[in-house]
Amino acid sequence: MHTTKHRIVVLGAGYTGMFAAIRLARRTRRMDVAIALVNPSDRFTERLRMHQVAAGQELGDHRIPELLKGTGIEFVQGWATGIDPDARQVTVDGERTLPYDTLVYALGSATDTSLVPGATEHAYTLNDPRTNHQLSLRLAELAASGGRVTVAGGGLTGIEAATEIAESHPGLNVTLVSRSAPGGMMGEKARGYLNRALDRLRITVRAGASVAKVLPAGVELADGEVVASDLVLWTTGVKVPPLAADSGIATDGRGLISVDATLRSTSYPEIHAVGDAAAVRLPWGQIHGTCQSGLPTAQYTADAIALRLRGKQVKPFRFGYFHQPVSLGRKDAVIQFTGADDSPRRFFLSGRAAVAYKDFVSSSPLKTYRFTARGVYLTTFLSKGGRATR
Repeated sequence: MHTTKHRIVVLGAGYTGMFAAIRLARRTRRMDVAIALVNPSDRFTERLRMHQVAAGQELGDHRIPELLKGTGIEFVQGWATGIDPDARQVTVDGERTLPYDTLVYALGSATDTSLVPGATEHAYTLNDPRTNHQLSLRLAELAASGGRVTVAGGGLTGIEAATEIAESHPGLNVTLVSRSAPGGMMGEKARGYLNRALDRLRITVRAGASVAKVLPAGVELADGEVVASDLVLWTTGVKVPPLAADSGIATDGRGLISVDATLRSTSYPEIHAVGDAAAVRLPWGQIHGTCQSGLPTAQYTADAIALRLRGKQVKPFRFGYFHQPVSLGRKDAVIQFTGADDSPRRFFLSGRAAVAYKDFVSSSPLKTYRFTARGVYLTTFLSKGGRATR
């Protein structure tokens, strides 16, 4: 007697969604399972490298159907516009309905420009490869005339964007505006190296400054001072799509799906959330949305679903941070090694050694996807974390 296929739908084909789908296909290849991957674009976007695109560098053009070739996964191009968790179905583009038995929710986050007036209208972000290309053309124009660029946000994204732009366009005057000291999450020595790199690239740092408004020709700080600029790049604050909350799935105050110890929705256990779509709490605290933690959640979830389909028990998700890799342009970097809770340890790398290290651990995941599709299982680079994660 033929049994009905177990239908798995994966929403989002970013780093985590793509990895979860491909690993699921290999883990369930001898089962009666059908997998569909939903994404608005057929191009695979390497979000970690958007600052390189903005600086004028070309990335490879990787198409999702090509990456999925041979896996048996159905690619559905379109926007997920609705989820009915009671009927267990997803609506794509307001028309097509995809039923599911298991749903993997991998719709990631984007830079939030709603936090400050004028940011949406007047600032660029690194959210979209198409606008990033426009940004790169504008930066090249400004560099020829000694233009002024302000990068708002002193987190890792802001630091990498500012240094990449300053190195690629030495004719620009780049200012980095940050509420706290850039690299404040690092140890003293690593932070000192970072500051020297910013000085070397002639980046003006406005630490302790808060942007109150983005203007057509600059930013207004909280104290009323106006920093004149020909272009503003907004890198601070994140938001997630409202789809989960709008669909009645339990979320936290930021819209992240509330999950149990095995990364299943606390309100609908057939829904799994991965990456920065999930509110994952561990004994030392809540993980934050980075590739370092996102890929392990995808790997874990694919394996957990396959185990459950075989009737086996699943152990809770465990994870601990290991490092904070930060590129400072193409020729320099600093790596702060950390405890499981992401607090800085004494050891760090800098210079050429750090560049080589970052190239190894933060290189494109495409090789991992291809190996996984062929059945060679590569474990994502993560720390089991020691006592802090238990």
